Amino acid sequence: MHRTLNKLPLPDLYELLKEQFGAQHWWPGQSQDEIVIGAILTQSVAWRNVELALANLKNAGIVTLKDIYHTPAEIIAPLIKPTLYYNQKARKLKNFARFFVEAAQGDYQYLFSLPLEQLRARMLQINGLGQETVDSILLYAGKLPVFVCDAYTNRLLVRLGYADKDRDYAFWQSLISSSLPRDTELYNDFHAQIVMLCKHICKPKPLCDLCPLRFVCPVGIKAVNSGSRC
Repeated sequence: MHRTLNKLPLPDLYELLKEQFGAQHWWPGQSQDEIVIGAILTQSVAWRNVELALANLKNAGIVTLKDIYHTPAEIIAPLIKPTLYYNQKARKLKNFARFFVEAAQGDYQYLFSLPLEQLRARMLQINGLGQETVDSILLYAGKLPVFVCDAYTNRLLVRLGYADKDRDYAFWQSLISSSLPRDTELYNDFHAQIVMLCKHICKPKPLCDLCPLRFVCPVGIKAVNSGSRC
């Protein structure tokens, strides 16, 4: 007899996913600058588009936030065209680069040594940066224990029965953070596991027969019992 997942602790959910997919070793970036730039560029677009934009920036000699700070937005924008909304994203990059250089002394060690709640609140004041982007920067570039809650997280946890779909970002982040140890590597890999599952299996139209959670997920249990693919 299988347990329903709304009674399954989140650490157990993580272990089930890790057993299926293995450690993910995120984020896909070679430096803190690349991680920050990528986190801003990946808004509303697939990562392969970000890779094209990063390559364009690199070919133009723009590889750090300090480079972006000293480069006009009208030069940056066409280079990041593969990421869509490129004029807006050029301004977002400039806004964060300005904050980094002028308020954080252009120093990642100084930036990420600031009190976490104070730093997060300050970064959320930067025009164009939402909670998911800020938290991605804090977790992946700063290696700080902040869980990133994206659309995949919402989709999975709603289907698993943790809460209804009308909950906001702060609710999901609080739910997860209060259920797990404050551990950067755990937050990093758990988020990556959720992305893996939702990108390939727990899609908008889920492939429940392929899902490692099908016997503990209400949606999966229904599909298994009915003999359908969801």
